[in-house]
Amino acid sequence: MEQPQIGQPVQRLAPHETMEIHEMLNFKTLCLAQSKFMQGLCFDRDLKHLMQKDVEMTQKHLTQLTGLYQKIQLQ
Repeated sequence: MEQPQIGQPVQRLAPHETMEIHEMLNFKTLCLAQSKFMQGLCFDRDLKHLMQKDVEMTQKHLTQLTGLYQKIQLQ
């Protein structure tokens, strides 16, 4: 089966693949919440900056995963 390109609609996903995406969304959401919480407790400027970069990347990943999740068609 040919792999879809990023941004193109996903043809079909099996139920277990849909569950994997759902689990990744949950995991990334928890990571985002933890990073934001820990930023408030952190006083080291470099570590806080690193956490902010993590928050930004996680938000980007969540946006991509959400877009993919919305295009899913079950078999």
